[in-house]
Amino acid sequence: MIIDCHGHYTTEPKDLHRFRKEQTAAANAKDKAALPSRASLKISDDEIRESIEQNQLKLQRERGTDLTIFSPRASGMGHHVGDESVSLEWSQICNDLIHRVCTLYPRNFIGVCQLPQSPGVPPQHSAAELERCINDLGFIGCNLNPDPSGGYFNSPPLTDKWWYPFFEKMVELDVPAMIHVSGCCNPAMHTTGSYYLNADTMAFMQLILSDVFKDFPTLKLIIPHGGGAVPFHWGRFRGLALNNGRPELDEIIKNNIFFDTCVYHQPGINLLTEVVPVDNILFASEMVGAVKGIDPKTGFNFDDTKRYIDKAPLLSDADRRKIFEGNARRVFGRLKTGAAAKAAV
Repeated sequence: MIIDCHGHYTTEPKDLHRFRKEQTAAANAKDKAALPSRASLKISDDEIRESIEQNQLKLQRERGTDLTIFSPRASGMGHHVGDESVSLEWSQICNDLIHRVCTLYPRNFIGVCQLPQSPGVPPQHSAAELERCINDLGFIGCNLNPDPSGGYFNSPPLTDKWWYPFFEKMVELDVPAMIHVSGCCNPAMHTTGSYYLNADTMAFMQLILSDVFKDFPTLKLIIPHGGGAVPFHWGRFRGLALNNGRPELDEIIKNNIFFDTCVYHQPGINLLTEVVPVDNILFASEMVGAVKGIDPKTGFNFDDTKRYIDKAPLLSDADRRKIFEGNARRVFGRLKTGAAAKAAV
């Protein structure tokens, strides 16, 4: 089975964008009376089917993947927009929409939630929405934003005790988090080209110099986009860890840090699979997402990442089985239970 651990609903029906535009305008104007009513949002099942069948489902079939672990549009989470109440309503709407997709296509999609984070608000305030999505909607994980400010990195590092109550809830529910920032409002950074990769790299550096996994030995965190700069600079990170009295990187990440394969060229995947232990790599494409279109050098879509795994020279068939399926089942423990099991048959 081919499990894609990183998919976003980037083809949402138009009325969702209308609602968010009105909500954002009202939030920025600080005029609560102007906030659109959730009841005004009208999205039919047929609109969802059209948005999925002509996009993600079509590509699943063409590329030979089976199940996508599916979450709201990452750049649309917009935790810097409005206050905590705005973020909560927007998160609930987006998560409910993912649930509808998964209900319509239970063998093709299973949910991961966005969280109602907001600048300066303790992460533990997001625990109730995580619990709702896991226990009521059958989701199997979450996307955790290490920078709700939208590009100014003014939150405590992920290893700070500020995050610990939320980690406790993750461990209690047996769910991993993908460390994923949202849209960037800092003009110095391009959202998908630099901000995402900067955050991935920053998160890894914080984690390898910390004792967070001693405090939470079963905590599982996925660093997307191939780990940002990490594979290319593995020697730098390894040296910094050893210089600071930390164990070898392989030992630090063994049971707790995982990387996905959202790397959009063959040499990059070759490097990832040569440097990072195979047990810590999960297949992913992020389609339809950050890089659309056909690579003129190959004739295939940039985000057709299964081709890169198939051709990676150092991987055995057993390695590929781990990357395509086995590691995802180990990291997403709830793929084995409840509603998730129905999707993963």
